[in-house]
Amino acid sequence: MRFMSWTLPNILTVLRLLAAPGVAIMFLYFARPWADWFALVLFVGAAITDWFDGYLARAWKQESRFGAMLDPIADKAMVVIALLVVTGFSGMNPWILLPATVILFREVFVSGLREFLGTTAGLLKVTKLAKWKTTAQMVALAVLFATGIFTHNLVDRTTGMDELMVEQIMAGEIEDVVGLRWNMLAATVTWWAGVVLLWIAAVLTLITGYDYFRKSLPYLKEEDA
Repeated sequence: MRFMSWTLPNILTVLRLLAAPGVAIMFLYFARPWADWFALVLFVGAAITDWFDGYLARAWKQESRFGAMLDPIADKAMVVIALLVVTGFSGMNPWILLPATVILFREVFVSGLREFLGTTAGLLKVTKLAKWKTTAQMVALAVLFATGIFTHNLVDRTTGMDELMVEQIMAGEIEDVVGLRWNMLAATVTWWAGVVLLWIAAVLTLITGYDYFRKSLPYLKEEDA
């Protein structure tokens, strides 16, 4: 009996799982904004494999139990670790912290349901809405990583400037030779786009979590004495 087949879909899934902690490690060994760039590229690359591994497995008839088991684990690891990183560099901003808490709570809750249900956990199969939820989470996190790049560039370019000079550049009274206004606009747009997407992902996460809980209710009833 083979433990697993090293097919391309399974290899992509394993690489995605390994990339999850790699996103956080980028901030340990690289200075910003390079860490933001590397984390963004790694995260987006891993997210793309989430679509390819399933598509290739179905197209090439290489679906396996190992891949089916590892795929949702890799997705959750990516989202959870990226949420921790984004929450950290956002300074525990409530606009990020609240939806992140909702997402983490749901993931733990549904994982606990599946563990409790054991062999009957098949009733909690991934739905299309749950797939859209994962997509929304990954897009939101990728946009927020991009926000980190623009924000850090802005900090670097204003280092050594007094507040009056920065205000004059932003107001157009002094020539913007270092792209401060562009960075400010990009940082603001990506920040709010990421926040809105993260809240959308949180709402979808709650809906899918409730759906799984509803489906599990018949198996949670106490037996009559």
